[in-house]
Order: sequence, then structure tokens, then C-alpha cells
Amino acid sequence: MADTVLHSRQVADAAGVHVETLRYYERRGLLRVPRRSPAGYRQYDVDTVQLVRFIKQAQALGFTLVEIAELLALRRPRADRCTAVHAAAVAKIRQIDDKVQHLLAVRGALAELTAQCAEEATPLACPLIEALASAAPPAAPTTSRPPASRKARR
Repeated sequence: MADTVLHSRQVADAAGVHVETLRYYERRGLLRVPRRSPAGYRQYDVDTVQLVRFIKQAQALGFTLVEIAELLALRRPRADRCTAVHAAAVAKIRQIDDKVQHLLAVRGALAELTAQCAEEATPLACPLIEALASAAPPAAPTTSRPPASRKARR
């Protein structure tokens, strides 16, 4: 079984991803570039399926690809492995808590503006539009730190 090789489509289907996802993970360094058949087809080891599933599961838990690369490095046995993984998970929980707080604040501000619209709207004035157009909308959410940019999450 160790000699069994899978082609891109087989790995993608077994892991529940698109073939392009495999190539993207290769470019990001999450998957090793596979060897090629004489015809030029990518040939993956069978355990690549499990690795892709690991990556997808970590993404589902909110880890970025950069963080997943760190987790993949921690899969190799070492003395402080569990401590390092625990620290990464605790940091991720903190980030999620911060994001939840930010989203709750945003929701509260939007709910307040929506209520003002329902109560104070006239054909010529809409409190929500006016608040969005003003320099400082009422009840602007504040958090200890802003949410990470999309680029930072990758």
C-alpha cells in the first residue's frame, strides 16, 4: 500500500476539495510538490488525502493557512509539541472571542440605527443613511483591537 500513488483528481475527490485546492496548497507550502509520472501527471502518496483533510478541518476551526503551516510543523514529534499546539489553540480562541465581541458591537450599533430608522424616518431623511454619511456614526463599535485583515488571515 505504501507504493500506491494517487493522481490529483483521486486525492481531491477523496479529500472533498477541488484539484485547484491541491495546487494552491502546494504553492503555499502546505503540501510537498508531488513527483510526476512519465506522462507528467502529479503522483501523490496515499497519506496526502489525510493531510488535506487535516488542513480543511483546521480551516473549519478558524485557523489561517499560515497558522495551519505552523500546526503542520508541530505534527512532528518533539518535547514541547502539545504545549505549542495548546498555546496556538488558546490564541485562536482569544481571536475568536475578540471577533465575537466586535460583531456584537457592530450588531448593536446597526440595531440602534435600524430602530432610529423605524421611529424617525421621513421621506426626506433616513437616520441610517445620515449616520453612514457622517464622520462619526452614533454608537460606533469599539474593540480592544480591530479584526485582522483578509490578507493577515491567510
